[in-house]
Amino acid sequence: MEPNIETFLECDADYETAKLVLFGAPFDSTTSFRPGARFGSAAIRHESFGLESYSPYQDADLRDYEIFDSGDLELCFGSSEQALAEIEARADEILRDDKFPLMLGGEHLVTLGAFRAALKKYPDLQIIHFDAHCDLRDDYLGAKLSHAAVIRRCHDLIGDDKIHQFCIRSGDREEFRFADAHTNLHPFNFDGLKETVQALTQAGTPIYLTIDLDCLDPSVFPGTGTPEAGGVTFLQLLQAIMTVAKANVVAADVNELAPMLDQSGVSTATACKVVRELMLALLAE
Repeated sequence: MEPNIETFLECDADYETAKLVLFGAPFDSTTSFRPGARFGSAAIRHESFGLESYSPYQDADLRDYEIFDSGDLELCFGSSEQALAEIEARADEILRDDKFPLMLGGEHLVTLGAFRAALKKYPDLQIIHFDAHCDLRDDYLGAKLSHAAVIRRCHDLIGDDKIHQFCIRSGDREEFRFADAHTNLHPFNFDGLKETVQALTQAGTPIYLTIDLDCLDPSVFPGTGTPEAGGVTFLQLLQAIMTVAKANVVAADVNELAPMLDQSGVSTATACKVVRELMLALLAE
């Protein structure tokens, strides 16, 4: 008999041989509306067995790649900074071993920990951000570390014109004004993504890709903490992922699945498929 160790579908290679390392960041202590994203990474892992390893979209199979699933971190729910430090340490280790870190959230604040690690290795790093929300508040109810402020905290680290935001359709007026002055915000859809990726690729710029699953329309993905009408379809997101994956993406995350908010299981199944397609796109030669 073998021990019952659950991994994401086919992600059972040895760490030493793996090119891509998956890890979960089950944290949602700053969620501002409906909590539950802390259960997202475990649900994605558990429900992945409802998927085939083969993608007909990309004619590629997870079985053909070496992927290691390191499981979920055990994060402190009483301290956002401590949780972020633990996430940063895990991403640091993966990057130090010249492997690709793919993090599953959790709420969107977890991005800051992994981004800090990637920025240390790639000081000219830029961000491509898929989301319904700007996440550019300077604080949320006084908290500087919030899922509503995560991209603003990333901006604190890298400055102007290095954050490229797509699908954004929600935020307060000050966030949109900040974006006009400091980020490259593309509202509502993926218009401009191809041109952005081409420019970054030509410059050889390393990219951190962060995908908040609420970029998807709630009719496709209701199981999230802050659903926003007017989002993209799964196929539009898939095409966007395949577009970005052609560039120099050095780290990535997928976040904001709250599985219990969609009892049908459709949101979790969609998240699993997004993760499968993202891994295959990133690993394609």
